[in-house]
Amino acid sequence: MTFQVWGWRREDASQVLAWVPDAEGGRRGMLTRRSLATKDPTAVERANLLNMAKLSIKGLIESALSFGRTLDSDYPPLQQFFVVMEHCLKHGLKVRKSFLSYNKTIWGPLELVEKLYPEAEEIGASVRDLPGLKTPLGRARAWLRLALMQKKMADYLRCLIIQRDLLSEFYEYHALMMEEEGAVIVGLLVGLNVIDANLCVKGEDLDSQVGVIDFSMYLKNEEDIGNKERNVQIAAILDQKNYVEELNRQLNSTVSSLHSRVDSLEKSNTKLIEELAIAKNNIIKLQEENHQLRNENKLILMKTQQHIEVTKVDVETELQTYKHSRQGLDEMYNEARRQLRDESQLRQDVENELAVQVSMKHEIELAMKLLEKDIHEKQDTLIGLRQQLEEVKAINIEMYQKLQGSEDGLKEKNEIIARLEEKTNKITAAMRQLEQSDNDLLTQTRTIAMSLVKCASSDTQDQYKLVKDISF
Repeated sequence: MTFQVWGWRREDASQVLAWVPDAEGGRRGMLTRRSLATKDPTAVERANLLNMAKLSIKGLIESALSFGRTLDSDYPPLQQFFVVMEHCLKHGLKVRKSFLSYNKTIWGPLELVEKLYPEAEEIGASVRDLPGLKTPLGRARAWLRLALMQKKMADYLRCLIIQRDLLSEFYEYHALMMEEEGAVIVGLLVGLNVIDANLCVKGEDLDSQVGVIDFSMYLKNEEDIGNKERNVQIAAILDQKNYVEELNRQLNSTVSSLHSRVDSLEKSNTKLIEELAIAKNNIIKLQEENHQLRNENKLILMKTQQHIEVTKVDVETELQTYKHSRQGLDEMYNEARRQLRDESQLRQDVENELAVQVSMKHEIELAMKLLEKDIHEKQDTLIGLRQQLEEVKAINIEMYQKLQGSEDGLKEKNEIIARLEEKTNKITAAMRQLEQSDNDLLTQTRTIAMSLVKCASSDTQDQYKLVKDISF
């Protein structure tokens, strides 16, 4: 009787662990003991484990599809699958020394998945919370069962084999998880997502189980090959069923995501409506404030126009005063010119006398400079007094306006106005005194000039000009 292992051919039971893929037409062959002596033993081990993983995963999927219901912990192909996965994960594992014994378990790299895959934190916490597990190996076996039930075993191990720099802390460089065979096994594990498993991990003794691969499960009699077509048809029907279920699950997830999106859109729409109402209220408030500000602006504009009119009247009054003063100054200038013409006739008479009085010229010039300085200072004082007078006028106007709006402080403001009027009268008297003193200085200057003209016997053109300026 000839035995076949799904495309594999067995000729010698002693060479089962030496099977490797053949290069022709996908057929599988067998290495002789002479070829094994020249091949790397670690590579042969990896190839054997890869082939056993293929057989285990393929047999589990086909038997589960033909079984037609949810798998439990007592299902033999499922138990053998976990044994094969345990051997694959143990291959090339580094030995860690502890105080009491040597530690060589697969719980270390599996526990590393939590840091690389955030969704694996839940399964790690669940394994650590199981009360019946006492050894790291038992936790690793529980982790594999929970990952299969979640249908995330391929995703978890894919994240693990990508980080080879982290795996190097747990595995040797020639380990299966560090080579390409590990990636192939992870790709094969994706097919297990079509299997529904319901495993009771809490009450199972995972610490003391012995993991031995049962090769008899993968050896088939030639009489069973006739049922292969029927199994293929059943597998196709179950594949269609699983496809429909997977499509239904995806549609359900799509519907749930659409519902959540609709809920989020409704919430956002509600928030936008509330924000719109708040914005409308703010617009109404801003319109009211704008209307109030416009009214205030109108009042300020009216007050400003009144103030401008009052200022215009004051400016016109000052302009008229300036015109009268300018007319008087013009008359004085004409009179001075007439006097200069008259006095120029006396030039010949005073030329001789002026030569004698040259010594007195410097003293007169010094006196004139002092007089001019005094005049300028008094003019500056007069300008300051005028400014004070303008300020007093502005204060009077302001107090008068405040007097109209405040009846309670009428007496105090009257007193302030009286003081301001008294101060105005004093300033006016001071201005009159300054003008009187200015007129006296001008009279003295003219007198000095006339005396200089009478005393001088001769003079140059510059001296005549000086006499003209003094006379003016």
